[in-house]
Amino acid sequence: MGYEAIKLELIEWLTKLDDSETIEYLKIVKDSKSNDNDWWDDLSDLQKRGIERGLNDIKNGRTISHEEVKSRYGL
Repeated sequence: MGYEAIKLELIEWLTKLDDSETIEYLKIVKDSKSNDNDWWDDLSDLQKRGIERGLNDIKNGRTISHEEVKSRYGL
């Protein structure tokens, strides 16, 4: 499927979209591509704290490998 067909499909989908959360998210994506804004600035404080906790966990070695998770859960 070419880009023009994909864009038309997305336009049709968007005109029927009735989910305000998805519409707000798409607006953020659109604005982040058209401005020189850093995506970090668009995150909520809760999202930023979650990312910072995750980075702190990595820094302090509080991680589990993908292989260990697969093994632990029989995947």
